[in-house]
This record gives sequence, structure tokens and C-alpha cells, in this order.
Amino acid sequence: MGLLSKGSPLNWEETKKYADHVRKHGIVQFLNIYNKVKERQKDVLLWGDEVEYMLIEMDEKNGKVRLVLNGGEVLETLQDKGEKTNPNHPTLWRPEYGSYMIEGTPGQPYGGTMSEFNTVEDNMGKRRREASSVLNKNETLATITSFPRLGCPGFTQPEYKPTPVEKGVSKSLFFPDEAINRHPRFSTLTRNIRHRRGEKVVINVPIFKDKCTPSPFVEKFPEDDGEAARAALPDHIYMDAMGFGMGNCCLQVTFQACSIEEARYLYDQLATFCPIMMALSAASPFYRGYVSDIDCRWGVISASVDDRTGEERGLEPLKTNKFRILKSRYDSIDSYLSSCGDRYNDIDLTIDEEINKQLLDAGIDKLLAQHIAHLFIRDPLSLFEEKIYLDDENESDHFENLQSTNWQTMRFKPPPPNSDIGWRVEFRPMEVQLTDFENSAFVVFIVLLTRVILSYKLDFLIPLSKVDENMKVAQKRNAVQEGMFYFRKDIYKGCNPALDGSSSAAQNGLDSEGDNEYTLMSIDTIINGKEGIFQGLIPILNCYLENMEVDVDTRCTILNYLKLIKRRASGELMTMAKWMREFVDKHPQYKQDSVITDRINYDLLRKCDSITKGEERCPELIGDPVNRGK
Repeated sequence: MGLLSKGSPLNWEETKKYADHVRKHGIVQFLNIYNKVKERQKDVLLWGDEVEYMLIEMDEKNGKVRLVLNGGEVLETLQDKGEKTNPNHPTLWRPEYGSYMIEGTPGQPYGGTMSEFNTVEDNMGKRRREASSVLNKNETLATITSFPRLGCPGFTQPEYKPTPVEKGVSKSLFFPDEAINRHPRFSTLTRNIRHRRGEKVVINVPIFKDKCTPSPFVEKFPEDDGEAARAALPDHIYMDAMGFGMGNCCLQVTFQACSIEEARYLYDQLATFCPIMMALSAASPFYRGYVSDIDCRWGVISASVDDRTGEERGLEPLKTNKFRILKSRYDSIDSYLSSCGDRYNDIDLTIDEEINKQLLDAGIDKLLAQHIAHLFIRDPLSLFEEKIYLDDENESDHFENLQSTNWQTMRFKPPPPNSDIGWRVEFRPMEVQLTDFENSAFVVFIVLLTRVILSYKLDFLIPLSKVDENMKVAQKRNAVQEGMFYFRKDIYKGCNPALDGSSSAAQNGLDSEGDNEYTLMSIDTIINGKEGIFQGLIPILNCYLENMEVDVDTRCTILNYLKLIKRRASGELMTMAKWMREFVDKHPQYKQDSVITDRINYDLLRKCDSITKGEERCPELIGDPVNRGK
């Protein structure tokens, strides 16, 4: 969850006074890092995954499941038993936004050898067993993207009531402050986003209109002071707090590249896969006790941290703010970084011109300068009194303050000061899956894809505006089966990555082709191929594997993972979102009114828990475990 400083957090008015100071010194810190490591080459290709978990309690007697708000204690216990005892412990644990959440990663990054793919699921299993071992009776560890009844009365253990009219950080009608991680960063972010925006965040998710869903679907909120009534849209599920987005779980992968040029190239290429992988991993169809008409959390989390004022959103003329800002700070990327991507940067990019000039004058190239100058149009949201005045030569907190609160589909990560860590990129759009097998399959697929992109010098770039359109399609209900996505037709032709960073490669005689470079494809076509349209990613990966020296066991593991991705893409297996919808639809207590009762929620998560633990098979979601080679 980004930078976790310790100290005394400042409120928004105090933070605002230091916004220019943070930006000014953040740029100096970035330049210091860049100048020290810009020529760095031959870093090892390392990578690692991050899995976020929810702590839940199964109350069999009352047929209820609740989120357990003891993530802080669980985290401390896990760290005491793990990394604090043994620096080489195979797992690492970190806090997340919800006080019912924790994040687990491998203790050390994975390396560049193919055999590493055979250890991912084993490490995820270690994490799950470790965390489960310190839970209380009736508690379990869940890898679900969104808790179906998040924000419903009594959804936490212990139970707390929201405080919309009293002093608090979110003032939510539904989400109590106690469900927020106790580290001051998280409550400060929550409060300062609300204060900066000038009102509570507004999240409206279209409700799924079932046979008995009221039409129009309109809610009344007893404790509303009028704000919710103004903000809530008819036929939508209304939510009003950061926790409804940041309180969801996801699956992320970070890669260390060999050089800054390679990192920029990977950043661009992987950006085109963000919508595709999000749709494939779709796992969040339910919000605040209702069945929604979307399958992914992205738009929810984007709205949940949208701190833009009315002026910045274009609702009123600019007077006190500097910029009209087109997106939330949690959204898809706004510019490619490699020379290959330059000609595909076709969306409006708001930048701080002064910062951009400062970077250009300091020798930063146009593409990287505008990327940083775009990130720095934002204000810092969380600042600690003890962290205002820093040593810019050896610290990067001010840079990270803004870098880590621009939550985009991809993140380009410079090395920390004075470390042996290289240039990295983070792949951020995927939803978390029920089982370690599924999560490993998604991780291995995207890592293997990076190896193939680098080895074959592939080019998947399309205009960034088309990637944005794909992002909208990817979140729709059953996008895997019904959505059509813009995708490049010929990935072997075009801009040779030219990892020397020469700008001439960007103009490789391709401009005349224009729209003919890409077309609309189904996810089945993109993943599995269709004759005459696209050869498919799985066949390309299989070809790569055939040319690599891979031991039999590892090859079997990888092929099982690819088989899962292949069958999800073809519709032979369901996405998690579709499977959850079908479970609810068939539940005897479901009244076809889009309402998820406590009992439905309990039975659904009890089933999820049994599948996660391997107590029940779920061939429609995972396939036949007998063929997994595990």
C-alpha cells in the first residue's frame, strides 16, 4: 500500500501548506536517484507477487460471516514469527487498508530461471498456512476481491456502527472507521481525500436488474444529511467511503528489469494487457449487499480515492485549483514511456509545465519528464510532521509520497536511494482468485509473457485511447465472453524495442498504417488465437516453452497454469465473478431481487472456503484437479 511513514500525521489544511515543498523536493529526489542509476545495466530479471487476504469469521450458529478487525495483531504475530526472527524467512507480511486485511509476498524475489515457476504455488501455500495458523477458531483466510456485504449493518467482528455525523475520518453512512487499518497513514489518507475534495467520495455502481429488483431502484438513507440523496443515482448501488475501494483485495506482480530502457519498454507493453487480464480475473460482482451489473472493482476503487475538487473535475471554472484533471488518481496510465510508445500517446496529458521544464533542463528526456510532471499535478495526501525536511540526497519520501498515491494500472518504479534494487515495473489490475493454484496461474502467465516479449522483441502497442476504451469494457458483466477489445494484429512487425532508447525507432515507417495496426478481438481470440485474425498468446507461449530447457515437472506445472487461462478465455471455465453470480442465483433464499442476505453470503463464503482449502472440488471454476500435476 505504498509508503508507510511513522510519526504525527498532518491534517489537510496543514498538508496543503507543504504541497509545493513536497513537490519541489520530490523532483530533486527523483533527479538524484536518476542521475545515480540511469546508466545501470545488467540487473537480474527478478520478480515477485503480492496477494491480499481478508480475515473472516464464520458464525455457523447465526448463519453469518463477518470481517475480523484484528489484522494488525495478526500481522505483528506473523512478522515476529517470520522476518524479525529470520531475515531469510520465505514469506513477508505487510499491512493493507482494511483492519481486516493483510498482504503476503515471497520473502525473496524469484529469479530468471524457468524452475522458479514451479515454486510460486508452494510459496503461496506457505503464506496461507502461516497466516491461518495464527487465526482464532471459526476464523479463516479468504482471497476474495470484494466482501459481498461490505458496508451492511453488522459486517464487522467486533461490530461497530458508522459515524456519519460525529467526528471521524470517513463520515460514512455504512463503513465504520474501525474497519480502517490503525496505522495513521490510512486514516489520514481517508480524511484528507474527503477534505481536499470538499465532500465525501461518491461511488455509484449500476445494480443488476433481476426479475424482482425494484425499478427504479432507489434507496433511502435514514442518517443522511442530504449529501447521499444528492449523490446517489437511481438504479445504482451508492457507496461513500474510501474503504469500499481500498478495502478490496487484488493480485499484483512486480518485475525488476535489466535497465531503465527495458523497464520503460515493459511498462508500455504490459499496459496493453491490463484490461485483458482484469477481465480474465474478474471476481467482484457484489457491493454493499447487492448484485451489481459489473464484474470488476476497478471503477469502484477509482471513485473511492477521487480527491479532485469540482473545479478539477470540470464542474465549475478553475479559480483556486491549477489544473483540470481528467481522471482519478487511481486509474489507467496516461502516457507510454518508451520511444516505441511515443506515437501512440493520443490522450490529453495534463502536466505541470514548470516541473516538466525543470526535468527537461536537467537532462530527462521528453517522455519520462512528462510522465513525472503528470504525476506531480497531484497534491500530497498524507504527510508526517517528522518527514517534512529530508536529506534529498539519501531519501526519497517526498517523491514516493506522490508516486505511491498515483495508483495506476502500471507503476514505473525507480530504485530506492542507495539500494541494490533495480528499475522496476508493477502490474496492478488483476483481481485476486480463490485458490493458490489460480493465483499462481495468473502470476506465471503474466511473468512468462514478459519473458516472451523481451525474447522475441514483441510489440503490442495500440493508441492509449483504445486501451482506455478496453478498460471500460473489461469491467462489464461477463466481459470475457461478451466484450470486444482493441488489440494489435501484427506483434512481430513495427517498432523494434531498440533498447538503446533512440527516438528514431519510434518513427519506423509505421505512421501510414494507422488504424490498420489493430482491430477488435474477443478475449478468446487474444488468448487462444483465431486463424486469419491473431495467432493467440497461449500458442506463442507454448512455442517459447518448446525452445527453452525446462525440466519435466516445471513444464507440467506451467502447462497446467496455461490450461486454466486458456479455458477461462474460451468460456469453458467460469470467471470467479460469473461463478459467484450463478451461486447466488441458485440459492434457495435468493428472491431474484438483487439482494444478498446474510444467509446467502454465509453459504457463498463457506463454499469459497471449502474450495480454497481443497475440501471441495469446483470443476466449473478450476477444472479437474486430477490433471493439475500437483
